[in-house]
Amino acid sequence: MSTITAPAYDPTTTATAMAQKSVAEPQQTINNQTALANATASGLSKLSGAISAFQTSLSSLTGLGSSMLAQSATFSDTSVGSATAKPLAAAGTYSLFVQQLATASQVSYNNLSDGRTAGGTLKVVLSNETTATTTASFNVDLSAASADTDGDGKLSITEVAAAINRSAGNTGLVSAGVVTIGTDTRLVLTSKNTGEANTVSLDPSLVTDGTLQTGLGTRSIVNAAQDAIVLFGGKAGTPMQQSSNTFTNISGVSATFTRAQGAAENPITLTVNSDSAGTTKNVQAFVDAYNKLKTTIDGLVDPGSPSSNQAAGVFADDSGIKALQARLIDLVRPNGTLSLAAYGITANRDGTLALDSTRLTKQLASNPNGLDQLIGSSSISSPTGIAGSLNTYLNLWSNSTTGQIQQRTDANTKLQSDLSKRQTDLSAQYDSAYQRYLKQFTELQTLQSAMNSNLSMFDAMFGNDKSS
Repeated sequence: MSTITAPAYDPTTTATAMAQKSVAEPQQTINNQTALANATASGLSKLSGAISAFQTSLSSLTGLGSSMLAQSATFSDTSVGSATAKPLAAAGTYSLFVQQLATASQVSYNNLSDGRTAGGTLKVVLSNETTATTTASFNVDLSAASADTDGDGKLSITEVAAAINRSAGNTGLVSAGVVTIGTDTRLVLTSKNTGEANTVSLDPSLVTDGTLQTGLGTRSIVNAAQDAIVLFGGKAGTPMQQSSNTFTNISGVSATFTRAQGAAENPITLTVNSDSAGTTKNVQAFVDAYNKLKTTIDGLVDPGSPSSNQAAGVFADDSGIKALQARLIDLVRPNGTLSLAAYGITANRDGTLALDSTRLTKQLASNPNGLDQLIGSSSISSPTGIAGSLNTYLNLWSNSTTGQIQQRTDANTKLQSDLSKRQTDLSAQYDSAYQRYLKQFTELQTLQSAMNSNLSMFDAMFGNDKSS
């Protein structure tokens, strides 16, 4: 008998290969489109972050009330305190004498004892005792349920202090602690804020334990509350009195005093003047922020280099983002008599900016106001200069509802959703093809096995003549 020959099939392997081949072309299309959509999403996120970071930096440097020009404020005696000046502070010199510092109130209630009966309400009062004016007050619940935290049925002075600290009305106004000196237990209260208006006292009239009520009715002054007094114009000048040691009476200047002056000391001089180093720092921050944004965009539109195995940027063929790249360069080259180059800000060959601090300092000496006029303000309400033009243009991209990035992101998200659905449909198509091929090749395998079995039987019966 002749042998029946036929290729052997593994149904599972063959069905898998046939099913994959049936969807190979549309699967490759979906893979390519998904990879591009994911790269686009990443690129848009990177672009959004770069623009946002630049606009944030621009706002801090040139926003409302800000200026590229820095001002400094210095004391002739730095042991008395320190001062800072906002960009728009006017230059000038001022004579000051620090007569006294503002202090916080600290009081103690002495000779107290533990083991008191819980109950009643303790009132904590902050007031200006000179004018008999109450600034604030709050009640402290001394009931067993609220104040007796260890549940022994009695109140300790530590529990009273804890009840004051956790009282709902005590919004950081007063801190309470317990100090023991020998056998004397003291409840010590300290106001959070300085100034005469924050003198601490207790009203124990509603405390039910007589001994505790008496003890909390006698106050000792540990540290008297007082306002800061600074004489404007020297020792014979006009008093400036307030509860804080930080003064903002001079427009654009914040001065914080750390010690009072002695009667024999001379007044200190506060000098407000232009800060060349601070201005250079601001300009360098502007240059760095711009360069970071431009470098990010350059990378996104980079055409790549096949010869160097350098991949192209995700937006290499995107005319819109290339237009953004070109527009940024145009906006830092304004028309007019003033230019960034005059203040030492020049363009490198790759379009990034560089700062010559020596040239900047020289130009500031001859025309200090020109820098602010040139850079301008990024304020949304009244944009001016380079900063205003940059911020206004970039808002067309960064606006969270109408901006280009949001519109592109929405469209790309829809594409990703559509691709996900197409992938689901294609996976179902693959599963159907797989099951169909599996059935066919399983049946073929079964038929092939049966034919081989029959052939073996025929060979046994007729293939060899054993008669002699």
